[in-house]
Amino acid sequence: MDTNTTGNKYFLPTAVIVAGLVIAGAVVWNGSRSPSGTGGTGTAPRASIKDVKTEGEPFIGAASAPVTIAFWSDFQCPYCKAFEVGHKDIPTPAALPDIIKNYVDTGKVRIVFKDVVFLSPRMGTDSMTGAVYNQSVWKLYPDTYFAWRTAIFNAQDEEGGGFGNAASIDKLNATIPGLDAAKIAADVSANRAAYEKHANDVTAEAQKLGVDATPSIIVGDSLIKGAYPYATFQAALDAALK
Repeated sequence: MDTNTTGNKYFLPTAVIVAGLVIAGAVVWNGSRSPSGTGGTGTAPRASIKDVKTEGEPFIGAASAPVTIAFWSDFQCPYCKAFEVGHKDIPTPAALPDIIKNYVDTGKVRIVFKDVVFLSPRMGTDSMTGAVYNQSVWKLYPDTYFAWRTAIFNAQDEEGGGFGNAASIDKLNATIPGLDAAKIAADVSANRAAYEKHANDVTAEAQKLGVDATPSIIVGDSLIKGAYPYATFQAALDAALK
């Protein structure tokens, strides 16, 4: 399915094209536009939170928080796992827990989650499956959404294999308090087409905004691409709060 009528049919992480290539803690797409300026990572004033569609998307934090940030990720991306919960093979400590503790829990920041997808013969469809379940859990169990999201990233193993298909997510859902795994599976089955369309729309939106790597965060008028240490995000958030 085409995610961008003017671009390539699929987003492919650079690691698929050039084996072993890692750029500053991010998986870079080779989509309709190539990474530029920062080489696919870093901070660049190429996007504004004002241009991000946030209505209806999963979020944590007070709706009235003075600053809203958009966090673009993929449930199959190892650097997204490193940013959210930590990764045994990636040395950078998880930054999201400190962002939540110091900015979300204090009412200063709301985080909107924007989940992009890529499909390829090698990587399969687990990226899309995660995005589809993401929408279902947010719709049915918004109060448990973040606990679910954390559990999904903790369960992530090899990219494009192992955990991440529908059966493995259903099994995990059955272990998370407050979730009805059968209800979620039925909702996914009934609404898959709509959920997939939304996931493709979000992915096309990412391309339009210059978000060509995961994880990426838009803070104010800056785009930060990569699983950087907490201090990088702290500086951007403090500037946005001034």
